Amino acid sequence: MSPKQFLRLAAHIQLMPVLESGEETLVGGQAVMEGVMMRAPHSYCVAVRKPNGELVTEEENLPRVSEKYPIFKYPVLRGVGTLGQAMWLGVKALKFSANAALDEGDPNAKKEEISSWAMTLNLLFSFGFFIFLYKFVPLYLTSAIEKVVPAVGNRIAFNAVDGVIRIAIFLTFLFLISRFKDIHRVFQYHGAEHKVVFNFESGKPVTVENAQKFTTLHPRCGTSFLLVVMVVSMVVYTVLPVDGFLQKFAARIVLLPVIAGLSYEMIRYAARKRGGMLALLTAPGLWLQNITTQKPDDTQAEVAIRALEGAMELERQQGGELVIA
Repeated sequence: MSPKQFLRLAAHIQLMPVLESGEETLVGGQAVMEGVMMRAPHSYCVAVRKPNGELVTEEENLPRVSEKYPIFKYPVLRGVGTLGQAMWLGVKALKFSANAALDEGDPNAKKEEISSWAMTLNLLFSFGFFIFLYKFVPLYLTSAIEKVVPAVGNRIAFNAVDGVIRIAIFLTFLFLISRFKDIHRVFQYHGAEHKVVFNFESGKPVTVENAQKFTTLHPRCGTSFLLVVMVVSMVVYTVLPVDGFLQKFAARIVLLPVIAGLSYEMIRYAARKRGGMLALLTAPGLWLQNITTQKPDDTQAEVAIRALEGAMELERQQGGELVIA
């Protein structure tokens, strides 16, 4: 893997939580390189368009994590399990799409693939970058501000400033990375995924023409989830009885699963009470989707539909039947 390919893959991994839906729903999905992964309750399918225009797929049966491990049926823990499985599946789908992007379709050329060790190294790099950018940097800057402005030493003020810096870093990173051409195309596939899911949920025949009539902004998007995570983390950090830079930094890492589980529960509740106060918390995520989702062309919508059809076919083979309420 070349340095350019390594960094490109790392950028996609950093965006993965933004591009996926983590809730256990009828259908959901994730944008990948030149394609879309669609998930039904017990199956998934990744559809990717190779550089030569060929459409390739990978599908597999996949039970819900709460069915395999009953402990993940409980509040908060169900969020940790569901999101963990979504991230694992997202990495698998991303690797498939990255390998497809390397395949030029020349039967005489040696087929290039991303090795497991290269993928592992990229994941470790991406996780380290995430911890540094969203945990260490905001905490370090807030601690520096506290030395100049003593009022920031108050626990509420400290974590409010820390949270604002974290959100500012996230928005800046998102805006800058959206300027890249290949990321813009991923955002188009993200929009295609949302349109096709809306089309399916409407009960109308899932076609390119019908899908293109729907909006790209979806309330279950990972973009909304990440913003909720950042707000929830500000509250959780405020009530922690810890002082000192290293203790605060360690707590921010250790509590990642707890904050993710709490945020999942809030998103889950807001999706069912769209007119309530919690719905207001997810509204900024919908606004931000004007960056993370873009209007797809018909060929991109076609890829998303193919992914949905693959997942649905596997679902039917297992005796499942999805009914829109």
